[in-house]
Amino acid sequence: MNEIKTPRRRSLLKGVAVAAGAGAMSAPMLATAQTATTLRFQSTWPAKDIFHEYANDFAKKVNDMAGGKLKIEVLPAGAVVPPFQLLEAVNKGTLDGGHGVVAYHYGKNSALALWGSGPGYGMDANMVLAWHNYGGGKALLEEIYKTINMDVVSYLYGPMTTQPLGWFKKPIAKVEDMKGLKFRTVGLAVDMFTVMGTAVNPLPGGEIVPALDRGLIDAAEFNNASSDRVLGFPDVVKNCMLQSFHQSGEQFEILFNKGKYNALPQELRSIIDYAVQAASADMSWKAIDRNSQDYEAMKKQGIKFYKTPDAVLRAQLAAWDATIAKKATENPVFKKVLDSQRAFAQRAGQWHNDYTVDFKMAYNHYFNKKKA
Repeated sequence: MNEIKTPRRRSLLKGVAVAAGAGAMSAPMLATAQTATTLRFQSTWPAKDIFHEYANDFAKKVNDMAGGKLKIEVLPAGAVVPPFQLLEAVNKGTLDGGHGVVAYHYGKNSALALWGSGPGYGMDANMVLAWHNYGGGKALLEEIYKTINMDVVSYLYGPMTTQPLGWFKKPIAKVEDMKGLKFRTVGLAVDMFTVMGTAVNPLPGGEIVPALDRGLIDAAEFNNASSDRVLGFPDVVKNCMLQSFHQSGEQFEILFNKGKYNALPQELRSIIDYAVQAASADMSWKAIDRNSQDYEAMKKQGIKFYKTPDAVLRAQLAAWDATIAKKATENPVFKKVLDSQRAFAQRAGQWHNDYTVDFKMAYNHYFNKKKA
């Protein structure tokens, strides 16, 4: 018996067919997986160092937010190239990116060390980052990279705490104690300590403690309580001098090969932008927690910590002034960076110093009644 199709019945059947066709067309689109972009990074740090952990923290934030569209893989120092060759490797595309510090590129243009070495006209690391992002520093860094033919995208982030003067076999009591010491540091701190009469060797992080242990150097600085402890400083030297102007405003650098970065869609580049900001805040909080724990652990271990004498700190400032005066006459862009920093620091520093209360007063009130 043939079914009689009324006009209403034909309309309903047509609607079902259209819907089925639409479903058939959409199904392959849902099933197609988007190919992920993988970027190979290398850090400047040994795998056990907290700095390498910071590099992985940044990568994880990008990877989590990218939802499978982008993946950053981070290798430790030396996995592909030596630590001090990171910039060239990223520029050439040997690596897609990297994690380090600008001061390590000091040999290519002395002005690069101004993003970490020295007192920064009284700015701490977070204020140096404020200058970089809002006071003209970013444009100056891009200008320098262009002049040395480094086709990279640079993000600065992660304000570091003030670095110790370093680890010494005998405590430093006066300026003369620094003279003749074989000492490890990097960047423009090399020049500053040289003015102070110190014999400087700019070793990478992983080579410092072995050199101390073998007597190739007499003393060294690296960075912070957590890094110093895990790298083994307390195993070979028992005295650490706290507070210094040689690197009191340093921050980290995240590098991308510009071609690889520009090939990413805007959505992923925005994820990277915000991951840098999130990682910067997270790193500064983690550093407070971990550095304070490791500081306490080293004190219990028997390490002796001393405040660097004010006379040594003043000698650093004088040596720094001599260093930058010389470099400014040799390198026009060096002076350009200094002038930019100084203008920002004079304004921001006045505000900061006038507005910031003495937190030591409150700390001593609660935990150190004698000093209060």
